[in-house]
This record gives sequence, structure tokens and C-alpha cells, in this order.
Amino acid sequence: MKASDLTRQAAALRGWMDLPAVWTELEVRGRESLRRDDPLEREQEFSGIVERQARFMFRVAYGVLRNVQDAEDAVQEAFLKLYRGEAWRRIEDEKAFLARTVWRVALDRAPRAVDRMDDVAGMELAAGGASPESHTADDDERVLLRRLIDGLPEELRQPLMLSAMEEMTSREVAAVMGIPEGTVRTRVMRARAELKKRFAGMEVRR
Repeated sequence: MKASDLTRQAAALRGWMDLPAVWTELEVRGRESLRRDDPLEREQEFSGIVERQARFMFRVAYGVLRNVQDAEDAVQEAFLKLYRGEAWRRIEDEKAFLARTVWRVALDRAPRAVDRMDDVAGMELAAGGASPESHTADDDERVLLRRLIDGLPEELRQPLMLSAMEEMTSREVAAVMGIPEGTVRTRVMRARAELKKRFAGMEVRR
């Protein structure tokens, strides 16, 4: 028997030996497909995601909106959008995917949240709940710091808000913004340096 004939027979034998494995794989895929089409399985799978990631998603939304109710609404909207689709069932990095989703929702809601907070503040002043004279030095510094942060370029402001104000790790911020972890650290350092420079300049002018 020629060597080439032996090679062909060996290949054929390997093919027959692999057939059971192929059928097993097809059966597994079939069962997974049935599970995906089962409404109960779908709800249980999604509920697991909510339990695992809701707190993290809230922190992401709050880092943008700075208001508990607005952040909760953003998380709810993000989950509703996810549930209506199917992309969440095929994701590889769950945390990064969900963080980016709620981040985009929060950014869309940010202008409305600012307007609402301004309205509430105005109502409190009109009702006598607070007055300009009652503001302390700490209040003034917080207002000044917020204005300085708001004045930063977006690429510096967003990672600073998430990492410094929400105490998120560089890895979490990177997952939210879709940028490398090293870039997050660099931008946070630049943001802090810029804030320090701007604050010092305002102190000199006083």
C-alpha cells in the first residue's frame, strides 16, 4: 500500500471518529437556541444582568447627571433599551457594554437634568429655603469648583468626574468611555493639573 493511500485512510478514520463530537456540538447548539427562545429563560438571564450590574450602571449615570433620580431614570431607560433588543445576549465584555450604553443615555439626558436642577434651586430660593446671604465659604468653593470642572474640555472633564468624584477605577472608566486605561490616567492627571492652575489664577485675581 502506498504512503498516500495510508494518509487518505488515516484522514478518513479521523473524520469518522470526529462525527460523534460534531453531532454533540450541534445538539448543544440546538439546546442553547431553544433556551434563547424561551421567554422564561430570557427573563432570568436578563434579571441576572440587572442584579450584577445595576449598581455600577447607576454610578456611571450619576457621574454624568449628578442627581440620584435622574441617574435612576437613566439606568431604567438603558435597561429597557437593552431588553427590547438582542445585542445583550451576544456581548463578550458585559460590564464594558452596559457601561457604554448607560453612559450614552445619561449624556442624552444631561441637558434636561441641568435645567431641572436649576428650576428646583430657583424654587427653593423663592420659597425662602435659602438665600445668597446664607451661603457659607464652603458652598462658594463648591460652586466655584463645579464651574471650573464644567469649563474643562470634555475629554478631561468626563474621566475626572467618574474617577475622582465617583471613585471609579481607571479600568472602569476605560470601559465606560471606550478608551485605554493608560489614557484615562493621563487625562485625569491633566484635568487635575488644569483645575489647580485655574484655581490658582482666580485666587491671584481676588
